[in-house]
Amino acid sequence: MDKEDNATGDHEEASQYVFAVCLEEDMEEDVEDDEEDEEDGEVDEEDEDEDENTFSFKDGVNPLDFVEDDAFGDQVYEQFVGMGYEALAERKRKALEDSRPEGSVKKARHEDVTGASMEEIMEAMNYGMQRRTRKPKKKGRRKGSKKKLTPEITRRLGEATLHYVHGRYEEAIPILAEIVKQAPDLSETYHTLGLVHDNLGNELKALNCFTIAALLAPKNPALWELLFGWFNRRGDAHKAIYCLSRAISADPKNIDLKLGRASLYVKLGDYHKAAASYEQIVQACPDNVEALKTAAVMYDRSGQHEQSIHILEAYLRDHPTEADPSVIDLLASILMENNAHNEAIQHIEHAQLVFCSNKAMPLTMKIKAGICHAYLGNMEKAETLFSALEQQSADQADLIAKVADSFMSLGHYSSALKYYLMLKGNTKYNKGFLHMKIARCHLSLNDRVQAILWFYEAVKTLEDNIETRLTLASILLEEAREDEAILLLSPPKNLDRFEAQTNKSEPWWCNGKVKLKLCYIYRAKGMLKEFVDAIYPLVHESLRIKSLQQKVKVKKRLTKSVLLERVKVLDDHQTDNLLCRSRPVAPASDLLKAARAKKLLQKKAKVKEEKRAEAMAAGVDWQSDDSADDPPEEIHQEPPLPDLLKDKENHGLVIDLCKSLASLHRYCEALEIINLALKSTRNMCSVAEELRSLGAQIAYNTPDPEHGVDCVKYIADQHPYSNAAWNCYYKVITRLDDWYARHYKFLRGKRDKLKDCAPPSIISGHHFTKKSRHQDAAREYLEAYKLLPENPLINLCVGTALINLALGHRLQNRHQCVAQGLAFLHKNLQLCEFSQEAFFNIARAYHHVGLVTLAAWHYGKVLAMHVKDYPIPKLPHEKPESVENRLLGYCDLRREAAFNLHLIYKKSGAVDLARQVLRDHCTF
Repeated sequence: MDKEDNATGDHEEASQYVFAVCLEEDMEEDVEDDEEDEEDGEVDEEDEDEDENTFSFKDGVNPLDFVEDDAFGDQVYEQFVGMGYEALAERKRKALEDSRPEGSVKKARHEDVTGASMEEIMEAMNYGMQRRTRKPKKKGRRKGSKKKLTPEITRRLGEATLHYVHGRYEEAIPILAEIVKQAPDLSETYHTLGLVHDNLGNELKALNCFTIAALLAPKNPALWELLFGWFNRRGDAHKAIYCLSRAISADPKNIDLKLGRASLYVKLGDYHKAAASYEQIVQACPDNVEALKTAAVMYDRSGQHEQSIHILEAYLRDHPTEADPSVIDLLASILMENNAHNEAIQHIEHAQLVFCSNKAMPLTMKIKAGICHAYLGNMEKAETLFSALEQQSADQADLIAKVADSFMSLGHYSSALKYYLMLKGNTKYNKGFLHMKIARCHLSLNDRVQAILWFYEAVKTLEDNIETRLTLASILLEEAREDEAILLLSPPKNLDRFEAQTNKSEPWWCNGKVKLKLCYIYRAKGMLKEFVDAIYPLVHESLRIKSLQQKVKVKKRLTKSVLLERVKVLDDHQTDNLLCRSRPVAPASDLLKAARAKKLLQKKAKVKEEKRAEAMAAGVDWQSDDSADDPPEEIHQEPPLPDLLKDKENHGLVIDLCKSLASLHRYCEALEIINLALKSTRNMCSVAEELRSLGAQIAYNTPDPEHGVDCVKYIADQHPYSNAAWNCYYKVITRLDDWYARHYKFLRGKRDKLKDCAPPSIISGHHFTKKSRHQDAAREYLEAYKLLPENPLINLCVGTALINLALGHRLQNRHQCVAQGLAFLHKNLQLCEFSQEAFFNIARAYHHVGLVTLAAWHYGKVLAMHVKDYPIPKLPHEKPESVENRLLGYCDLRREAAFNLHLIYKKSGAVDLARQVLRDHCTF
């Protein structure tokens, strides 16, 4: 009893070896053989004799090893191989040699192959094809082919049976075990032993015994039916089908077995095989109308509509006067589903003439005839047939719904509404969908008031139906009832209590379509904050997921766990029981993946073994780490708005979102959306330019323009001769730390590629001026001067750079440098038409180099000029500063000139004159 009380895991491990016996035929071959046997009505005596002795044990092997759990090991599979192909072939050759006369072709081939004639060679070749040609079989069973039991075994088997009948199971087991040792190929012994273990509760042992018994007596249908019951209770439909196939092969005339197999095919969803099985039943029993109708339905479900129609029409041809009306009804339904209404009405009218001439036509057929007439345009005749529903509306809800749906699809909304309203008080019909269909009828009839009322009724019943809610919201918007639409699409007020009551993973108010519709309403009403709060999380998450998926995809390495999961398709049907050769129920693609996964696992195991051998040969302690070979698994995420970048209307939504974020001074979020949108897809080329322009404007205004650098860089790259683009670029990058090192390559490339583009040189000169590298600044400014010699700004920059350079300690020709700098400043004075600013710059230069006399003269020129205030130039789309923040005279330089002049007077000793200048020009 200790062995019988082993853990379930031990039982499962044991069963993996018991069920490793190879079968010579699989399930589909059995089905084909069944069909051929049924057509021929014959049984091959040699096949039967051979089939009954196909499985046997090798000499010296204890058959009880396949029943006891503790005895299983790796060697059992090799021991219980049965009489395989070679053993059967050898036995057959021996029998043929004994029965042939001397000098036969077979014997001559063994004796002297080189001396054989062409006829003998061809005869020998044809001999090997005897099995495949499938010559006509002989009827009946060859007498004396069944093995006879010795009296001792018969007596012991009867004694064990008596013990089993009287419930003495423990006493029956040793007797049956002894019989197994003496006659290991006796099916009855394993059957009885299986019954004993079944009563003792040893399910796996019993299953093993029953399987061996069935394999040893394959023409005993009762054993296969017994196995079918076991596998069916265990929920293993595939193995149950295999057992039924073997039982049908043993008893081809048993219709119940074929019905059971067909129903299992339906359970597995294999409608094609189910239809073929039911059609075989119909061929065996032509009067089985239910099997015929089921076969037609299965063909229709598997997409073989023509075959479904064909078998039904064949039945009607074979039964011209006594056909079942339900067959005609089913045929009409299938024809109507395939829009063959003309053929359907012909069958219905023929049935009325032949089968219903003396009685009323069934209501279902009458309604189907009316639907066909409606589709064919005979509306008056259709209405006459539909009038029969008015007296039976309470019991014929399905028929009324079919009629209403037909009118709806034909565009006769008034008629459809009439029949939908007949279902209003019917409790069997779903009220929510009924209300929705009634609302659609009213909407199609331009009765928007009633449509809205019925849609509200539908929403009460179908709260989670997104399409109904969105349709109602669209109608409300068309009626200028935006507040109601917002209330309809907004989350419920008692949100906490509602979430506690529901177990749904995503309620309707979290749906992306609902939020998208709501944000469109907010945008139309100018509610920027609500618009941003509603759509920003969805757009950001969708763009983030899409941008991650746009990265270069490296070929994935399947993990070992994934490979093992795929191989289970093959392993489950091979190691679970003796029926290992039965084909697994799985799609061909899954079987192909499983085969590849198995080869890859074998390859990995071989490589691992080679590494281990190399490590052992080198004397290194090697340990494998399976987890190191497995790359991290990537979780596929579905974006909240899958069609965000596919729909052109949504492109404008992204731009509006960015503008709204900028209006709310949420610059970083706006720039992040722009960058994600530009990275996510290439389908937005039409709005990419607008997005980048918008990103440059936002980066120009934001104090942290890090996210907008790419945008301004792109704008400068696309418009290299635009001063506004370079001004925006320069203002943005100068707010970054160490900006020149990051953009030197870009500026150098532009300067080398575009020889006539001055802004890159000017920007580089400004950088060197800021770093007090005046010689490098002068070189850059002079490069720009070669291109634009009449530009006032460039002349000013060159002059100031040379003046600053002249004040250095290592310059030898300092006076020449000062003179050159002053020359550029005087040219700037001419180009600026002797403006106040130009005079001030020259005066400041003279003051800087110590020529105070000339500086005082030029400061006097500045004091003598009066300049009106004018707007400071701004970039496009840049908000100008308010006038209230500026003091009057912000464009006038007289105060600055007076202050510098008073310094010169003060230093020269004219303190009173200095005080007078400050009093006249620096006080109010």
